Amino acid sequence: MNVLSIRGVSRTFRSSQGETLALQATDLQVDENDFVTFLGPSGCGKSTLLRIVAGLDQPTSGEVKLEGRSIAGPGADRGMVFQSYTLFPWLTVLDNVCFGLRERGLPRQEQLEIARGFVDKVGLRGFERHFPKQLSGGMQQRTAIARALANGPRILLMDEPFGALDHQTRELMQELLLGIWEAEKKTVLFVTHDIDEAVFMGSRVVVMSARPGRIKLDRPVPIAHPRHYSVKTTPAFSELKAELTEQVRVEVRAAQTEVPA
Repeated sequence: MNVLSIRGVSRTFRSSQGETLALQATDLQVDENDFVTFLGPSGCGKSTLLRIVAGLDQPTSGEVKLEGRSIAGPGADRGMVFQSYTLFPWLTVLDNVCFGLRERGLPRQEQLEIARGFVDKVGLRGFERHFPKQLSGGMQQRTAIARALANGPRILLMDEPFGALDHQTRELMQELLLGIWEAEKKTVLFVTHDIDEAVFMGSRVVVMSARPGRIKLDRPVPIAHPRHYSVKTTPAFSELKAELTEQVRVEVRAAQTEVPA
């Protein structure tokens, strides 16, 4: 079933120096429980497209519909996780996860019951009363993911959520998120610069061109779920990674030779 429809969405930024077309008219259909990962050079419009879907930015043209309803602004039906942890430093882990539930007016006991469930899912039981400054980067990002999921979003939007983590923590977080995705049946849009991560996490990988961004390639990942890190040694993984690496390299070179407007 189609959940998200992106039709003719473009974004032009205006300044005193003139106009910059960041995203060409883009079409994308996302189905129920899709895990779509986005690759492409810096400045190609990946994060811009994600922010438009989140309702944090408005397209210059085109329309985004979630389950047939046009997106005009932020909403609880979309959960956003950024590279920076964006936690409230004055709130504990539990109260950070409760935040969206409190804003929706749920009774405190119901907030706590839901929040504790997601704290458990991300492996933070025992840290409910800790503040963000007492947590490692990986633990802070687990809290941010729990907060996004606790609100019961229809779709989860993730903008390089593991980009600031060390390699080992990043791999553990990838497996954790895949496990949650498989259990919760969420639809996910996931921006990354890491090709291994894009293939390992995604059910589809979208490659975007150098600015002005457009969808250059949309490939299904032919690897069954549930996935273990050992799939990275399989021929199917290696073949798709090699194809995507070449496609991304072409666009990175194009971005490096771009002449400023």
